[in-house]
Amino acid sequence: MASARANAPDKRRMILDAAITVFARQGFHACRVSDVADEAGVAYGLVYHYFDSKEEILNTLFLERWQLLLDAIEGIDKERDIPARDKLYLAGSFIIDSYRNEPDLMKVIIVEVTRAANTFGRQHLDKIREAYAMIGAIVEQAREQGAFKSDISAEFAAMCFYGAIEQLLSGWIFGFLPSTDEEFERAKLLVVETICGGLEATDAATV
Repeated sequence: MASARANAPDKRRMILDAAITVFARQGFHACRVSDVADEAGVAYGLVYHYFDSKEEILNTLFLERWQLLLDAIEGIDKERDIPARDKLYLAGSFIIDSYRNEPDLMKVIIVEVTRAANTFGRQHLDKIREAYAMIGAIVEQAREQGAFKSDISAEFAAMCFYGAIEQLLSGWIFGFLPSTDEEFERAKLLVVETICGGLEATDAATV
């Protein structure tokens, strides 16, 4: 019994990892729970032991990854001596590196959740808004300190920040952009230059 309990998290993780592969390859709506079971090499019924449906599997994948993003941004923002520009660079780098390291998972999250406004995206709006609010808070602090322009709202800046990164991810996912380490690093710089170039007050010190 103790051995079975010890192996339980591994089986659950195997199913989640298999789901990433299947969802990315076939699309969430085109696959079945049996496809996930086959990919994981487990019995069909075992999937239902851990998850009520393939929807719950997708929700779990999204919430796990999104919480990592929220934790990362929270940690970045706690570094009070880092200028806002550098904080945005670090946040953008975390997202881009997430795609570089786990492209299938990020493809699933972008295609099946954040862009699915009428289905999964709507279910997770509160979580998605948390990330926007965190970036907005970084921008707002810089606005208050005079580093960023006061006539561009923090909410609008956060939308532009995430919009730019999501378009980059989509470009890599659909093969519109080259997926090389050099391009990933270049993209990190370009996002910050583009967003902060429009936000920064011309006569402000770095804050």
